[in-house]
Amino acid sequence: MTIGMKLEEKNRLRLKVLDMFQHGFGSYMKYAYPADELMPLSCKGRYRGSELSRGDIDDALGNFSLTLVDSLDSLAVFGMFDEFEHAVRRVIQHVSFDRDVIVSVFETNIRMVGGLLGGHISAKYIHLHYSPRLSWYRDELLSLAHDLALRLLPAFNTTSGLPLPRVNLRYGVDLTLLKSDSERFTCTACAGTLILEWATLSRLTGNYLFEQYADRAMSYLWDRRHRKSNLMGTILNVHSGDWIVRESGIGAGIDSYYEYLFKAYVLLGEKNNDYLSRFEEHYSSIMSYVQRGVAMVTVQMHQPYRLVKKHMDALLAFWPGLQVLTGDLKSAVELHEMLYKVVQKHKFLPEAFTTDYRVHWKSHPLRPEFVESTYFLYKATGDPHYLEVGQTIINNLEKHARVPCGYAALSDVSTGQKEDRMDSFVLAETFKYLYLLFDSTPHRFIDIDQFIFTTEAHLLPLNFLSFDINDTLKNEFNKMTLKSAQIYEQNNISISIKQTKRTAKMNQCPAMDDQFKSHQYKEKLRQNIRGDQDMTETIITSTSNNIEKKKNNTSNPRLIAMEFSPDNSQHLSEITKMGIQVQLLNDGQVQLVHISSSAESIDDAENGIVFMQEMIELMKHTNTMDNFQIYPSLLSVIPLMIPSLDKSMKFIVSTAQFGKQLHKTQGIFAQLYVAQPFSGCSELLSSHYLSFRIGIVGRGDCMFVEKARHLENAQAIAGIVIDNNLSLKSSTGAIFSMSGDGNNNVNIPLVLMFKDEAFQLINLLLKQPKLILYMGDESYLMDSFYQQMDYLSTLIEPFYQTTDKWIYGQWEFLKTNTQCSVVPKNLKELELTIKQQIENSIETGEQEEFE
Repeated sequence: MTIGMKLEEKNRLRLKVLDMFQHGFGSYMKYAYPADELMPLSCKGRYRGSELSRGDIDDALGNFSLTLVDSLDSLAVFGMFDEFEHAVRRVIQHVSFDRDVIVSVFETNIRMVGGLLGGHISAKYIHLHYSPRLSWYRDELLSLAHDLALRLLPAFNTTSGLPLPRVNLRYGVDLTLLKSDSERFTCTACAGTLILEWATLSRLTGNYLFEQYADRAMSYLWDRRHRKSNLMGTILNVHSGDWIVRESGIGAGIDSYYEYLFKAYVLLGEKNNDYLSRFEEHYSSIMSYVQRGVAMVTVQMHQPYRLVKKHMDALLAFWPGLQVLTGDLKSAVELHEMLYKVVQKHKFLPEAFTTDYRVHWKSHPLRPEFVESTYFLYKATGDPHYLEVGQTIINNLEKHARVPCGYAALSDVSTGQKEDRMDSFVLAETFKYLYLLFDSTPHRFIDIDQFIFTTEAHLLPLNFLSFDINDTLKNEFNKMTLKSAQIYEQNNISISIKQTKRTAKMNQCPAMDDQFKSHQYKEKLRQNIRGDQDMTETIITSTSNNIEKKKNNTSNPRLIAMEFSPDNSQHLSEITKMGIQVQLLNDGQVQLVHISSSAESIDDAENGIVFMQEMIELMKHTNTMDNFQIYPSLLSVIPLMIPSLDKSMKFIVSTAQFGKQLHKTQGIFAQLYVAQPFSGCSELLSSHYLSFRIGIVGRGDCMFVEKARHLENAQAIAGIVIDNNLSLKSSTGAIFSMSGDGNNNVNIPLVLMFKDEAFQLINLLLKQPKLILYMGDESYLMDSFYQQMDYLSTLIEPFYQTTDKWIYGQWEFLKTNTQCSVVPKNLKELELTIKQQIENSIETGEQEEFE
């Protein structure tokens, strides 16, 4: 049993955390300000563009004193009121957003907009409770937050209402970048982590646009969930809403979407916004599919029984804290203990770790999520165990991360090697939660219970009425609202002006079972996690009821494909249990379709996968084609731009019953890339080479539809499967259609090319690596060329010419798509090639008809 920590020791640790924060913040102000971040090993500041680019990480920087703004309400929580006033004055006098810099909408919102709002709320609170402090303050931080959010608004000019991932603070959206993957694709968390900050901004300023746009994005994301599993993917196209990465978990790329669903209900509570019911649907599915033992794994959103990865990332450590807020304390205690076991083994939580507690990604940027959950568990239970966890975190930070100029991230938790990096969230979150954990005096400086934390630990008020603004500023905001409404409401968004005044709402905590008042009970839960077994095999309270069912499932041998007979009623019953349906086709053939959601259990669904794979292998060895059916219309794959050939080439290909259909419509022009692994049955390597190309994979080892999904996840525009039977050729008339698994969730076309003809195509590819193909209905070849000339120009000349065409709040430019009938010079040769191809096809057809 854990022995309680004495009040003196708690106070000592609280003061120790205060010293740690002062060391980090003081180092930033001394060595880095006004830069965005502190480089603690170099003892200097990191400005955007002044250091070697770190890729997407630098999108959080905007040369707007990021760390200072992100730390504002931390200064208030620590009771450093003099420093807080000085910091507020510095921000008001020196921070400006009129900068020609492209920033992340997500990071800028949670750190800068959230930081300014937290600073504004803290300034109003301090003036109210510690007058005459900040009597000079006139809501300037709120004005800055409003200005910054207006500069982020152009990102929402998409057909879906999801925000683009990046925006230029001065010019808005760069038209030249809209076609690139980095601008078209965004993560679920990136699009779904604005409602808290933007709703608060709307309530405080009266500008309803912010809340409406954030709410619209949340609603669109909810609509894109998988309707059977209720799970979300990780990355999607902001224009079409199509899922690009269908992996579902609770970590990176999706984490704060779930957090903001629940917290939006706590903060706003409107009856017409079903944030709570949405969260409950998601939560039920997560605990059913994502939780495996004590681990929280990653699964496919459309096949939730399928494990995608056997490692977890550190960002999921926020989940126990969120579970505390929702009242699921049992699950929170157990998951937190698993995470603590990882910390005890490696001193810190690695960026990713495996289910057997090994390091997968070795870095640690001093993230706050584990500290956050530790704080909420102690606040809910009062269990001194969590104070001991906090003490362990403090000791490790001091021993392994503290340097003379601040605190340095670790590039390798195994060796203790440091990185010249101190992210702003170290001061905004990590130290804030550590301090509150050991703050023995309730509401020492700020009454925390009056606020809700954003994902960046900024304070937002549960009662907006206490933070009214002056009349002069109200009038200014009203004018800006009308002006911005004229710009943004032209996008035909249905917006109804909401009343901004809300009655004060009581802050309600989840009810706690009596058994949680006993520290022995919680210790018993934790002891169960401390064994050496794999996380996924750990039996926890939330899954113990299913143990007997799992035993029963494993006691009976599974039906194997070789023994299956469609005339055997017992066999039909067994495969039905596994989620396999038998369908009789028009030509008398039998087709098996596996639908995971129809299986009686996760184990049965997994058995169904194995059975289907066995059946595929069995059919391959017996040369049967039972998983195909004849398709009435043929498609072609036509190599183009091959001036060395005397005659044109064309390959007739089989089509799929799933995915995008190319019959009687425009086809696809693209270059080729041979996928690795060639089977296409697992996550594809070097996926950036497949982006917007046609991927080539081999037949076998898994279902056709699985190959299509892996190609689509790698952002391929289409796929070609090479057959493994040399005896079959398109000339024999053996053209079949590949069947799927009953789930209509593939959005790219997939075709089957016979082996002999595929060898000819690969030979061409070896001679001409930049070979361009046309895939589709040959009768639409010429029409497809004229409709897609702009795109074809980029294939021939892949280096885009940058222009100064920017868009700020005007979507009309993007809607303009006038067709030019003049063929550009660089496409003349391709046009002649296509015309020759068509003439040759006509001649060949006439000759065959004559013969």
